[in-house]
Amino acid sequence: MKQLITSVAIALTIVSCSSTKKELNINNTNKITTMSNKEKVVALLNSFNTGDSTPISYINPNKYIQHNLQVADGLQGFGEVMHHAPEGGFKANVVRAFEDGDFVFTQTEYDFFGPKAGFDVFRFENGKIVEHWDNLLEIQKPNPSGRTQFDGETTITDLDKTAANKNIVKGFIEDVVINHQMEKITTYINPTKYIQHNPAVADGLDGFGNAMKYFAENGLVMEYTKLHKVLGQGNFVLTMSEGKFGKGDHTAFYDLFRIENGQIVEHWDVIATIPAKETWKNTNGKF
Repeated sequence: MKQLITSVAIALTIVSCSSTKKELNINNTNKITTMSNKEKVVALLNSFNTGDSTPISYINPNKYIQHNLQVADGLQGFGEVMHHAPEGGFKANVVRAFEDGDFVFTQTEYDFFGPKAGFDVFRFENGKIVEHWDNLLEIQKPNPSGRTQFDGETTITDLDKTAANKNIVKGFIEDVVINHQMEKITTYINPTKYIQHNPAVADGLDGFGNAMKYFAENGLVMEYTKLHKVLGQGNFVLTMSEGKFGKGDHTAFYDLFRIENGQIVEHWDVIATIPAKETWKNTNGKF
């Protein structure tokens, strides 16, 4: 980790030195162009564990738009986070990784100021990372069905059905979750096989119903108001939505779905409060 922090500092110096930057680009071009965008992201996250400085070169040093509201834009913001790493550094175990056009999205088990579950989304331009979104939540104990925030299926299949599966999930979020057309729920979710990884909800439609009943009885809300992004690869689809949760806190919902035979059969999520605007370290917004 100390090696990685030092490497970030070096990278920041390189940004201001064009001749050195050109030399770095020449040295790394061959290796970078042979890697997929997904492989670059996984290598970047794994560098938390290895201290390898090479993946820093996968970030565009002149354009890195940050949507983690506690981190400033650019490599400078990234370096500031690394500078405050605790003794022993950060750790990242990438559980799932997907690629959709210029976007890569991952589900990761972090040790990042404590154990956390996280979704990250990266956007690429010309082979370089230029934008980043994420949502993080403290790791919870297994849910009522004994499932964790990370276990479950990992195999990517049905690559030819990516567009169709994205449309299925988009319809579910818009029709059922946002517009409350509950009569359509079994159109989208398999009524006999729905594996749930939300820390507080049990498997099946009954588990979902019981959770909603608990919220209603205790004056709590789970309200999605806007679907911002739908990304997918094969049988997995990620949505990024905005709304209210709990006592009405402004909230970001990241939901990962697995589709099987045209219906949702598995679900993971990270639900996180959006911090107050006066605390933001960038002006890009959560989404």
